Amino acid sequence: MNEEKDFLGKEPIGRLLLRLALPTVAAQVINMLYNIVDRIYIGHIPGIGAMALTGVGVCMPLIMIVTAFAALVGNGGAPRASIFMGKDDYESAEKTLGNCFTLQIIISAVLTAILLLWNRDFLMAFGASENTIEYGVSYMNIYAVGTIFVQLTLGMNAFITAQGFAKTGMLSVLIGAVANIILDPIFIFGFHMGVRGAALATILSQAMSCAWVLVFLFGKKTFLKIRRRNLGLKARVIFPSVALGVSVFIMQASESIISICFNSSLLRYGGDIAVGAMTILTSVMQFAMLPLQGLGQGAQPIISYNYGAKNFDRVKAAFKLLLKASLFYSTLLWLCVMLFPQAFAAMFTTDTQLLEFTQTALRVYMGCLLLFGIQIACQMTFNSLGNAMASIVVAVMRKFVLLIPLIYLLPHIFSENQTMSVYMAEPIADFIAVTFTAVLFAFQFKKAMKADHVIR
Repeated sequence: MNEEKDFLGKEPIGRLLLRLALPTVAAQVINMLYNIVDRIYIGHIPGIGAMALTGVGVCMPLIMIVTAFAALVGNGGAPRASIFMGKDDYESAEKTLGNCFTLQIIISAVLTAILLLWNRDFLMAFGASENTIEYGVSYMNIYAVGTIFVQLTLGMNAFITAQGFAKTGMLSVLIGAVANIILDPIFIFGFHMGVRGAALATILSQAMSCAWVLVFLFGKKTFLKIRRRNLGLKARVIFPSVALGVSVFIMQASESIISICFNSSLLRYGGDIAVGAMTILTSVMQFAMLPLQGLGQGAQPIISYNYGAKNFDRVKAAFKLLLKASLFYSTLLWLCVMLFPQAFAAMFTTDTQLLEFTQTALRVYMGCLLLFGIQIACQMTFNSLGNAMASIVVAVMRKFVLLIPLIYLLPHIFSENQTMSVYMAEPIADFIAVTFTAVLFAFQFKKAMKADHVIR
């Protein structure tokens, strides 16, 4: 095996995870800036900031669905490509890459058509009011055109990281984020385009990132290259990749369903201010989720490659280090939110009423964040090992079995403060889900480390 390609199987785990995780965490934090910077600028538009922020916040379920489809293909195919690399089967790894590339283009075309035709209907169903709908429609009409850039950037970048090119993957995101930060104020305030300017800045920035990703994967520096002969869809290649990506898809797409449930329930009990606060809570939750997912993505090539090579001691060591790092981060952020909720809320709004309401809601909503490092570390490792079924089970358990019913049940149980009881559904679901995931992982991981074969 080529020594250059085998660094995932030979470098010390600690140094290797640091080398891969720092860029992937940085990439996730930078990626967070796409939507969060938009919201910060939009929230400060004179006169209409609070309503515009709420209108764009209602767009989040649609945006989450777009990114979820990118994860369905990219985060399903990339771990399989890493495992094939560990088995020294680069032909199968490149077939996986080529098939996923084709599928993402097809999905992008379908999503663009759907979003352009029916975004108003979706937004009204997702919790927009007559006061906020026009802001949401203005944003989505432009954002929909850039769907293909979002899909290819996020989905294909997973294959760059899966090969161990974490810094290149980080640059993919950094290029777009820097462009977005520069273009946002120009379009929003300079050209007086408001929320339409924020959407235009986002899709132009994603187009730049997309160009960078594709130049790399068609170029000479990559181990796995997009080749014409691998672009034809093959069931035996694409179906296992999509099956593995279903868990990540559920994690992200269900966020849109969760947002719909939260927004509709909060609009009923708390009005536009409660929905506006949810936009801020979702943004702060991204501060937790995306860096944790970045840690998992940094560990994924190590775990997948060594699992494919049957180096089970290195798989165990990588998971233990991932778990410690994830738990440390989630606990640290939880402390910051509990002690300084006003600092997080003030990033997104200067509206006194919304600011005061959000401070209380943050402490309730993020109440169980400190344990979430366990949930993400286990779930990302399931995916890295190619265990599609376990990944799907833990994703469905947290969102559909626990959280959605609690959103509607708790306001009836705690009727004295129905709005806050809606937010309370999140920490209760998180606590139960983490316990379930940890128990399931203990059994499944032990079984995987005794296996005499890996995925084919």
